[in-house]
Amino acid sequence: MTTLSAPGTDAAASVPATPAGSSHSARARRSAPSLAWLGLVPFAAYVVLFLAVPTVLAIGSGFFTKDGSFTWTNISALGDPVVLNTFANSAGLSLGTAVVGAVVGALVCYALLGMNPDGAVRASVDAAAGVFAQFGGVMLAFAFIATIGIQGIITVFLKETFGVNIFENGTWLYELPGLILPYIYFQIPLMVITFMPALAALKPQWAEANLTLGGTRASFWLRIGIPVLAPSFLASLLLLFANAFSSYATAAALASQGSQIVPLQIRTALTSETVLGRENLAGALALGMIVIVGVVMALYSLVQRRAARWQL
Repeated sequence: MTTLSAPGTDAAASVPATPAGSSHSARARRSAPSLAWLGLVPFAAYVVLFLAVPTVLAIGSGFFTKDGSFTWTNISALGDPVVLNTFANSAGLSLGTAVVGAVVGALVCYALLGMNPDGAVRASVDAAAGVFAQFGGVMLAFAFIATIGIQGIITVFLKETFGVNIFENGTWLYELPGLILPYIYFQIPLMVITFMPALAALKPQWAEANLTLGGTRASFWLRIGIPVLAPSFLASLLLLFANAFSSYATAAALASQGSQIVPLQIRTALTSETVLGRENLAGALALGMIVIVGVVMALYSLVQRRAARWQL
C-alpha cells in the first residue's frame, strides 16, 4: 500500500534546520555600527573645513558689520551699478567660454568615438584632458604670458617676421578679454572628461535599428543621438559655466589691476583700504556667487539625473 504524504512535507524536510542562535547573531551584525563609515571621516572633515565653514562665514558676514551688528548695507551693495556690471562680466565670460568649450569638447569626443577605447591615442587624449583640465592658476597665466604676452615667443615672432603686433590696440591679455583664451584652455578638456562617457554610452543597437528601418547617419543623429545626448550636453555646459564663474587664480595672476569679475572684486573688497563702511562687502559678494553657483549646480543635478537614464 502506498502512503501519501502531506503536501510540502518533503520540501520542508529537505530544508536544513537553522540554528537558533544564527538569526540573533545576524541581527546583531546588522545592528552593530560598521567601521566602514570611518573611511568618510577625512572627506567629511575636508567638506566641513573648506566648504561648509567658508559658506557659513560668507553668508554670515554679508549680514553683519565688523562690530557684529546686523545690517542690510552689505546686501544692498549688490544693487550697485559697479557690482552688477561685475556680475554681468563674470556671467558673460563664463557663458561664452562654456559654450565654446562645450562645442569644441563635444567635437573632440565625437572624433574619439571612432577610435579604439584601449588604443594609445584614446588613452593619451584622456590622460591629457585630465591634466589640462586642472592646469590653471599661476602656471597657466605664466604659460600665456610667456607665449602671447608683450614679450612672448609668439608675439615677438609675429612682430619680427610678419610685422603683426597683436597688442596694437592695447594690452588686452591683462584685461577682461585676455581671460577668454586661458578659460577656454581648461574648459575644453573638462568637457572631454564629462561628456565622453555619455557619448560612449550610445548603444550600437540603436544605430543598427536605424539602418534596418532605412534611416541614414543624419537621421540617426537628428532623431536618436542628439535627443539622447542633449541632457548630458546641457549638464556639461552648466558644469563648465560654474567652473568658469568660480575661477580665481588664473584671473588674479593675469589681471593684477582692476576688478573686472566677481572673484577679483571680492579680492579688492578684502584688501582695499578705501571701502569704508562696507568692510564685509566681500561676504555679500561671496553670497551672490554662492546663490548663482548653487542654482546652476541644482539645475546640473536635475539634468544629469535625467541624462543618467540613458546611460544605464
